[in-house]
Amino acid sequence: MKAALIELIGKISSGCLGDADIERIADEAAQAYADPAAFLAANPDINYDDSFPIPLGEWVVIGSLPDTVLFQADTYVELFEGILASFGPGVAFNLKPKQLAKTEALTALNRIQIQMSSLNKENGGYTLVNISQLLDDELQMVLVYGNDVPRVLELCAEVGIAAAPALEALKVAVHV
Repeated sequence: MKAALIELIGKISSGCLGDADIERIADEAAQAYADPAAFLAANPDINYDDSFPIPLGEWVVIGSLPDTVLFQADTYVELFEGILASFGPGVAFNLKPKQLAKTEALTALNRIQIQMSSLNKENGGYTLVNISQLLDDELQMVLVYGNDVPRVLELCAEVGIAAAPALEALKVAVHV
């Protein structure tokens, strides 16, 4: 489990987390998956209870990801603003958040995905991937190198974390 978590966190962090942080998060999550009661007893500051819709180990993984890795928002404008902030001012984007303001969800997400696919071509661009269950926001995604998407989906399935390429999932949801 821990090896799968290390690989998964490494791939979804796309270089935004150091090896020590990845190892720590994976170690804590593996402990939380293995023995939730013992983990909660050893970490009384953790705000988790049985009403959460995800297992404690998954909650540790998702809750430990910084906002440069896990993008949570209620609108696609907010989502894209978070993505822009994570890349910093040194990366030029053709798409502007205001161009998403009056568009349907599918159009907005498609525009964001096109923009993200054009970056980091040597790694297959970036793909927005829905991850885990929604907790407090309407949207919850990570950016994954396009070349890593199949392996990320395999790893998520292995550790029991829901994941799907966001654009494909929304297309299915809209056309149901």
